[in-house]
Amino acid sequence: MIVYDDSVVQQMSEHLFDYATWPAAAAAPGYSGGRGATLFINHQGDDWVLRHYHRGGKIGQFLKDGFLFLGRDNSRPMREYDLLDCMYRLELPSPQPVAARYVRHGLYYTADLITRQLPDVRPLSTRLAEGHLNASVWARIGECVGQFHAASIFHADLTAHNLQISSTDKVYLLDFDRGRRMPGSGGWQQSNLSRLKRSFRKVSEDESIGFGPMQWDELMSGYQRVVSGKS
Repeated sequence: MIVYDDSVVQQMSEHLFDYATWPAAAAAPGYSGGRGATLFINHQGDDWVLRHYHRGGKIGQFLKDGFLFLGRDNSRPMREYDLLDCMYRLELPSPQPVAARYVRHGLYYTADLITRQLPDVRPLSTRLAEGHLNASVWARIGECVGQFHAASIFHADLTAHNLQISSTDKVYLLDFDRGRRMPGSGGWQQSNLSRLKRSFRKVSEDESIGFGPMQWDELMSGYQRVVSGKS
C-alpha cells in the first residue's frame, strides 16, 4: 500500500522506494536518519529523504526490518505519514511528508517513508561539537520543542540528534517514528524533556560541549514562553 501527497508528486511509483533506483544517492551520516538506512535523493529537482524502517534492540537481530501487520492504521509508516501531514498543516518545524509504503509478507510487513529534505540543516549534536551556543540559540531550541508540546505532539526519541539546526539557527525536529498526538497535557511532556536533557548530558560527557544548568535554563525559558502562549 502506498499513500502520497499529490501536491508534491503527481504520480507515485514503487520504483521510487527502491534503493537500487538511487545508486548515486548520499547516505545520511550518524544519527540524522534514525535507526533506518536513509538516503538523500533528488526527484525531478525536488530534494527528498528516503528511509527504510529497521528494528532496533535485541529483536532487530532476528527481524531486521519486519513488523507484525495489525492493519493499515497501526502500521508504522502510515502512522508517521499521518502525523507528519498533521504537523505540516499546523506549520510546525518538521519535514513535509511525500509518500509512505508498506509491503505485506504474510503476517509481517516492511516499510519505507519519503519526506522532503529540510533546508540547510544538520544535527544539533554536530553543531554542539563545534563550539558553545549562545543563550538565544538555546532559547530557540526550547521554543521548537515547546511548539510541538503546545500542539500535543509526543516525540518518541527527543534527542540532540533528532533536533536539527540551520546555518541561520532555525531549529527543526525530525524522525517521528512511534510519535503520536496526545489527548492533552500530562506527564508525557516532562518525560520528553527529561529524555532530551539526558541526551544533552550524554553528548557533553567529555566536557568538550558546553551544556549545564545555565544552558538548560535558557532552553526552558524559551519552552515556557511557547507553551504558556506568551510568544
